[in-house]
Amino acid sequence: MDIVVKGRKTEVPERFRKHVAEKLKLDKIQKFDGKVISLDVEVSKEPNPRQADRAARVEITLRSRGPVIRAEAAAGDPYAALDLATDKLDTQLRKEHDKRYSRRGSGRLSAAEVGEVVPDAASFNGDGELIPTEPEGSVPTTRIGSLEVQGEGPLVVREKMHVAAPMTLDQALYEMELVGHDFYLFVDSESKEPSVVYRRHAYDYGVIHLRTDPLASDGAGGAGGALGG
Repeated sequence: MDIVVKGRKTEVPERFRKHVAEKLKLDKIQKFDGKVISLDVEVSKEPNPRQADRAARVEITLRSRGPVIRAEAAAGDPYAALDLATDKLDTQLRKEHDKRYSRRGSGRLSAAEVGEVVPDAASFNGDGELIPTEPEGSVPTTRIGSLEVQGEGPLVVREKMHVAAPMTLDQALYEMELVGHDFYLFVDSESKEPSVVYRRHAYDYGVIHLRTDPLASDGAGGAGGALGG
């Protein structure tokens, strides 16, 4: 695997390219992530003289079979910006490595987790007392958030509420890559409507825009099946 160094609206001297190869040790990176596909370094320059202390920006993008890791930093010169971005990359690589290690190394389940993982296992409350099961013949009812489910039905695993500032499509794609997910829900800054960007094939992306129509039928479905397109 080679390191690709490119400049955005600026020339990248050969001396800096060699410095990048010396700074980003591939053998060290592959110790943390042995499935690295590509490593790109992009250098850009801020033309505004008022931002001379942040004139040089370096962005490092590491793609592997796992989530994309991106680290960027700005400084007065590209060498200093590269040092800062490399430190951030190392920190993120260590975190991802520790996550994988902890998931593999923890083979035992706590008593509180048994009821969630093992089917038909006994459940206990916070005081260690057995929670009685539903009587035979009755239909169990489960309430999760605003959804009440009787019998076996769809379950909402987790309900979250986020406050989101409107953003552009480019910003949404960047945020999706930053968190390493296959989709990202955002509010489009132009339409002010909720939208979803998602990964399709390879590095191709798709976007779904939702538009509220008060005249639409109550039985009309949402866009749940559109991610496959």
